[in-house]
Amino acid sequence: MTEDNESRASIKHEGHYKAMAVCWFLGLGSLVAWNSLLTIGDYYYNLFPASYHPSRVLTLVYQPFALITMVTLAYHEAKLNTRKRNLIGYALFFLGTLMLIVVDLATSGSGAIGPYIGICACVGAFGVADAHVQGGMVGDLSFMHPEFIQSFFAGLAASGALTSGMRLMTKAAFEKYHNGLRKGAMMFLAISTLIEFLCILLYAIYFPRLPIVKYYRSKAASEGSKTVSADLAAAGIQTQADIEVSNYTKILPTRLSTKQLFMQNIDYALDLFLIYVLTLSIFPGFIFENTGKHQLGTWYPLVLVAMYNVLDLISRYIPLVKCLKIESRKGLMITILSRFLFVPAYYFTGKYGDQGWMILLTSVLGLTNGYLTVCVMTVAPKGYKGPEQNALGNILVLCLLCGIFAGVSLDWLWLIGKSKF
Repeated sequence: MTEDNESRASIKHEGHYKAMAVCWFLGLGSLVAWNSLLTIGDYYYNLFPASYHPSRVLTLVYQPFALITMVTLAYHEAKLNTRKRNLIGYALFFLGTLMLIVVDLATSGSGAIGPYIGICACVGAFGVADAHVQGGMVGDLSFMHPEFIQSFFAGLAASGALTSGMRLMTKAAFEKYHNGLRKGAMMFLAISTLIEFLCILLYAIYFPRLPIVKYYRSKAASEGSKTVSADLAAAGIQTQADIEVSNYTKILPTRLSTKQLFMQNIDYALDLFLIYVLTLSIFPGFIFENTGKHQLGTWYPLVLVAMYNVLDLISRYIPLVKCLKIESRKGLMITILSRFLFVPAYYFTGKYGDQGWMILLTSVLGLTNGYLTVCVMTVAPKGYKGPEQNALGNILVLCLLCGIFAGVSLDWLWLIGKSKF
């Protein structure tokens, strides 16, 4: 019996760091397509008339697709095949980034309404893909080690930092060439397409075979989870999982309903909603259209986006230091509410401040966004069985997307009083 327990303990930790690395890369792939689109915003502002408001319109197109899809998937999460859900999401990201290149090449970089509609269609596909992947991955990782969730969300932030760094390099490399802005954007999208393809391979083939992943999924199956069956089959343990589910579901208490989980964790849900309402009401629309002209010229919005993304990434590792992590529910809520001081701060900095103050303010916005997101997501799923943790992960991602949708809608309020809408 002792040897059996030691064997299980060994399996539980085997491949831990490999799984963290894969989770990080899968997080990278979950947002690299969307961040690519945001980061080449300077190209689209150069390509289309200013009245098209690319950064604001594309963000607003993205969110309804993500939100409606996420509501549907969260409602049916207990019956969904998580493996198929995540693979569909990554496949849509891959096809969407590929189509952005095709649309641009087919129209020779035309700034007409037709290509703009085509780009909006690709953005809609990104929204559907985001709901599949973020909800599916967070739900899947919620019943595994908390560090996997942290790594996944660090990967999400890394996509922003990576795309910003790549954009600065491609702009510097191609700026002096004819049509250099377009060439840099196309190279940028090609790299993003490759990353999405690698995510499909990693999730489909490598991730389910890691011993620690098989351990947690088998444990979730033994607690009554039906969403992991396909992943266990891919790892070659379908029969064992079926036996465990049939045996254990007879003695396990009925799992909490989605409504009960939501009510028990309503403060965490509200935390995520408020974090992203505030962040997306400022970023990226205000950054591209309301910061004025400064010494950095066309580099200015790119530097602001880069600083936000880099600090967002760094901050997602801070909660790994236990003494720096906020675990108090009341402490999280107070800190998150205090972030709304960014609204007057951005208003007065945009109106009276120079570029140094704006860069500092945007860096702090990114720092608080990433830090608080990881704190909430790693604390919330504790104390539940596998199926309930999966459901709660989906609920929290839904609230996060609701916050993003509300934020990008409120972002238009910054245009009030501008001479040209």
